[in-house]
Amino acid sequence: MAGIIKSCMQFTLKSVNLIMEMVGIAMILYGFWMLRVWHRDMSGSSYEDLDYTAPWFIYTFLGTGVALCLLTCLGHIAADTANGVCLFCYMVIVSVLVLIEIGVAADILLNEDWEKDMPDDPTGRFRDFKQFVEANINIFKWIFLIIFLGQGLSVLLAMGLRACSPNQFSNYDSDEEFTQARLPLINNHAQQQSAYVIGEPPFSNKNETWNTNK
Repeated sequence: MAGIIKSCMQFTLKSVNLIMEMVGIAMILYGFWMLRVWHRDMSGSSYEDLDYTAPWFIYTFLGTGVALCLLTCLGHIAADTANGVCLFCYMVIVSVLVLIEIGVAADILLNEDWEKDMPDDPTGRFRDFKQFVEANINIFKWIFLIIFLGQGLSVLLAMGLRACSPNQFSNYDSDEEFTQARLPLINNHAQQQSAYVIGEPPFSNKNETWNTNK
């Protein structure tokens, strides 16, 4: 029964990571498309019109997609092997990512002037993406909610797998347990020694007889 539950958790965690990986791949493809369009626009501009400000929005979009793909690969490996170290690292990274997402969402919702905190985007893609999100806000609300719930479910599944995985160092949690586990061997050895010490030497009678005759 425990093996069936563990297999179900592994399959569910792999499925969630597969969905997240598809989201990361879509972000990478969209980021490369934005970068290609920006380079095409810059190639037709004169030297005086060039703006050397880095396209931070495109690079951030690409970096987020790559990081998400790497995280899902780690989650897939952790789910497949059920290794405690991999599962712990996966839980920590996903938890930090969730905290960052909550902080960004709180800043956008509570701070009306959050756009002023952002640097200037020379590509204009940040403005276009913001307008696209605002035009389809209901769809993006569900998308963000599904992503957030998927990440929370990933953490819970990783915790469950880590609890179900065997711990080969459980017998050595404390020195007391180690000593108690070895005490029977020490006692048996002591009993064996005492058995040899208590017995009379086999040649004692002969020595006494020889002394008497002498």
